[in-house]
Amino acid sequence: MRESKEENAKRLRYIRLLGRFVNGILSYLAKSEHPTKEQYDQKVDMNFRFLEKNGAVKLYKDEYMVLEALGQKILDFRAGDESIETVKEELFYAQNQLEKRVNARNYKKSKHDNHAQDGW
Repeated sequence: MRESKEENAKRLRYIRLLGRFVNGILSYLAKSEHPTKEQYDQKVDMNFRFLEKNGAVKLYKDEYMVLEALGQKILDFRAGDESIETVKEELFYAQNQLEKRVNARNYKKSKHDNHAQDGW
C-alpha cells in the first residue's frame, strides 16, 4: 500500500513537471515577438533541468502519453537544426491536437445529443 502511494506521488509529480515544462516552452514561443533558435535552446535547457531532477515514470493514460511525446518533441527540436518558425508551427500544432483530445472527452454539443429533444 505504501509503495503504491509513493508511486502515485512520483507519477503525479512527473505529470505536473512535464506539463510545466511544455507550457513554459510554448508560452515563451507564443509571447516572444522574435525568438531565435539560441534563445529557444537556452529556454529548453533552463526548463528541462527541473524535469531532469525527477525521474521519468511510466504513464498509462492516453493524454499523458501524448503530453510526454510533446515534451520529447520539444527536446528533439532542441537537438535538431530546424528553423524556429518550423519549430513553432509544429509545436503549436501538436499542442492544439493535445487540447482537442482532452476537450473531446469533456465537451459535446447538445444538438448532437439525441436526448436533447426528448422534452419537445
